[in-house]
Amino acid sequence: MIGAGVIGSLFAGHLAQVADVSVLTRRRDHADALNRDGLRVTGRSDLHAEVTATANADELEPFDLGIIATKAHGLEEAAASLEGRFPDATLMTTLNGLGAEEVVRAHGEWPLVSAVTFMSGTKHSDTEVEYILDTATWMGPYEEMPLERVEEAGELISSSGLKAEVFADLRPAQWSKLIFNATVNSVAALTGLRHDPHFAAEDEETDLGHLVHDLVDEGKAVAEAAGIELYEDPWEMNVLATQRGSAHYPSMLEDVELHRPTEIDLITGSLVREAGRHGVPVPLHTALYRLVKAKEESWQ
Repeated sequence: MIGAGVIGSLFAGHLAQVADVSVLTRRRDHADALNRDGLRVTGRSDLHAEVTATANADELEPFDLGIIATKAHGLEEAAASLEGRFPDATLMTTLNGLGAEEVVRAHGEWPLVSAVTFMSGTKHSDTEVEYILDTATWMGPYEEMPLERVEEAGELISSSGLKAEVFADLRPAQWSKLIFNATVNSVAALTGLRHDPHFAAEDEETDLGHLVHDLVDEGKAVAEAAGIELYEDPWEMNVLATQRGSAHYPSMLEDVELHRPTEIDLITGSLVREAGRHGVPVPLHTALYRLVKAKEESWQ
């Protein structure tokens, strides 16, 4: 595991039940805590995992599969730390948005798996994460990666108790999630609302659901111009998510509340850039992108 936030911890805790797992952390004290206490997963799973952790990529033993689960602002540093190392490894990116694979590719010729994940949780400490949303990770080959190797990785993840779906072409699923995330994360970051029924309400003229629906429609227009036939309708994904019974806490809202850099460039930014390439106007997404960027600037 490269990255030990919520998603990295969920992967590490579960995969340690079926494989030897090493974790590359950002902080030395985080690695020390994992080596001393192990990793506890609560909520939808009840697991205690032993992992080997380090904050120095030089100390990693060779591995077969490396799952990159950093925040967007940590991706470049993480990929650079692996450069020139582990030539026999397969790497899998799990970041939202578009472009994570290109960042990793710039640092090595590893076979790459593209992935996006819907699972979520809450990190209670460096050694404990609560598993909240047990939805799937979508996976597919990047460039010339053989589909069979992606399926092997998917089977490993499934065997650990997590959910995984493998696609011969991930782009339709990846774009569905891109539009969903660009909409929900940006709106949550700016309103302070968790992802709850407000996001699907369209009964009154003032209901937030009207804006959310319009944002989804902008994203769908970009996908159509890019020749992408979406795997799922992002609006229906939004409605379903609001009906799950508990308000989801989008990661971008958490970043804003803690005055941390957000993933706006890789998510909404990538959608706005794709719109520009295809000549599709996206005034709503552009406005949200600029507002979140301005909010980040206000913390400096």
